[in-house]
Amino acid sequence: MTIPPDFTPPPGARAYPLRTARGEFAVVDSPVADGVVPRGVALLLPGFTGSKEDFHLLHEPLAARGYRTVAVDGRGQNQSDGPEFDEAPYAREELARDVLAQAAALGTPVHLTGHSLGGQIARAAVLIDHTPFLSFTLVASGPAQISESQRQRVQLLHDALALMTMPEVWEAILAMGPPEEVGGPARGFGELALLRQRWVNHKPAQLLATGRQLLTEPDRVAELAAVPLPFHVLSGARDDTWPVTLLDDMAMDLGAHRTVVAGAEHSPNLDQPMPTAHALADFWDKIRPDSD
Repeated sequence: MTIPPDFTPPPGARAYPLRTARGEFAVVDSPVADGVVPRGVALLLPGFTGSKEDFHLLHEPLAARGYRTVAVDGRGQNQSDGPEFDEAPYAREELARDVLAQAAALGTPVHLTGHSLGGQIARAAVLIDHTPFLSFTLVASGPAQISESQRQRVQLLHDALALMTMPEVWEAILAMGPPEEVGGPARGFGELALLRQRWVNHKPAQLLATGRQLLTEPDRVAELAAVPLPFHVLSGARDDTWPVTLLDDMAMDLGAHRTVVAGAEHSPNLDQPMPTAHALADFWDKIRPDSD
């Protein structure tokens, strides 16, 4: 795998294929800032139709706080390879085992952070084996299936993918309105041309399989609560994918630290990156590598 030069990582960071026991995954790896005492490593998982670039604005402030951050494209996402039409490799457990392989490849316990779909994939990984992780942060990621309004959007996308090519679907998405209003694949870090390329890079089978998972995900909060890890539930002040009150209840059931980022919606990492980065680092700072 080679990483095409269509995205410039933050200063000091590099994009490369992370080699794991389950194949290569495209990552952006940002080291701790010069002169700063290292405090840990974080593995960042993006959401549905998203990519590692969604964490672009978090790398520098977290590096300044002493954290190396590794943002990854999951199997079939953007620059990570995967089958185009076979959905079996995108089953939830398969994606979870990819996360465990990514953590193992980094060679040290990590702070696991997943946004939206990435949070549910990360949860599945933690439920298989929590030992590679120092903590687990769910960013705008709820306890079960997505809200009814978002279910309709995902189903519409599913239906479109069954009939059209990826470039055709992109044009249909843009025809729905301005990118900032349409959201989804048309929203993220970078120019519209980069977002289009990210969309076209996604494998249709990945989108079909993970979209279906968002529609059917069971509530596994009780299982997760039994895992001996520190939990953090972070969200914006508004969220149309999982209501904020639902995230509040999940945090309480998990005994989790709770952060609500003012002025942010479903993607606080993009909407309000500085307070989001500081909330993550504040939580991680409290966790010793030898803590349970």
